[in-house]
Amino acid sequence: MTDINTYDGAPEAEFRDFVALLKPRVMSLVVFTAFVGLWVAPVDVHPFITFCSVLFIALGGGASGALNMWYDADIDAVMRRTQGRPIPAGRIEGGAALSLGLILAGFSVMMLGLAANWFAAGFLAFTIFFYAVVYTIWLKRWTPQNIVIGGAAGAFPPMIGWACATGGISIESLLMFALIFFWTPPHFWALALFMKSDYHEARVPMLTVTHGRPATRRHIFAYTLVLAPFAIWLGLTSVGGPIYLAAAVVLNALFIHGGWQILRRDEAAAVADGYAVEKRVFKLSLYYLFLHFVALLVQNAAGAW
Repeated sequence: MTDINTYDGAPEAEFRDFVALLKPRVMSLVVFTAFVGLWVAPVDVHPFITFCSVLFIALGGGASGALNMWYDADIDAVMRRTQGRPIPAGRIEGGAALSLGLILAGFSVMMLGLAANWFAAGFLAFTIFFYAVVYTIWLKRWTPQNIVIGGAAGAFPPMIGWACATGGISIESLLMFALIFFWTPPHFWALALFMKSDYHEARVPMLTVTHGRPATRRHIFAYTLVLAPFAIWLGLTSVGGPIYLAAAVVLNALFIHGGWQILRRDEAAAVADGYAVEKRVFKLSLYYLFLHFVALLVQNAAGAW
């Protein structure tokens, strides 16, 4: 890990640079899935507690992002899509990012414990640790399974939201976790298929780098097959119902079809058309997860089983 600091003549940091440290796009997914997990739980939660709980989960997610950017500054400086981030661009010092991450981590965990319960707060603390230490510091630079195991960090938020409401874990929250956990590898591997050079130059052992694109294509299709049963199973629990099940069947059929298209792709054809299919499946994967959780909200509003 290389600490990249600001230098003489570098542009001064603006407020938006500190916001960027928190990875707002990733945080938006954290906030949304955590909110859904809390909202569909079979416990009435006061709106103010709901707001505070989601806010502190979001700050915990932002803390994880800042700690990730601090440690990965050397990688970000090499990869084209991350060179403009505040630390490699020289607008924020690595030490400032580290301090912000640690302060937000401590604050978010403490306040979630006071606002909701200490089980949820401990769960949030573990999630921050898992993302910042287990994934960022250990797995990401060591194994091509980095995104598989590390994907758990992004799958915990709906469980934390559920824990804010109920104080515990259930089959419903575990299946929401599984939905995100098994979605993460095909989502990121689809991206890696057309971003391989970045990971290669940064020496990140993504599956495309260590095993090649053909193996990555097989893994993507396999994971779409593994993912589908968990998505359907969630619809058979107390938070499910016909609306969610209809959405899940359609979305998983589309995702499996996309994985099959990627599996059958000839590399020469993929290069010739600029990885159009891979980019389309990557975009589909974004809608896939979002619409599953929207369907849970709609089902909850309409009445679960």
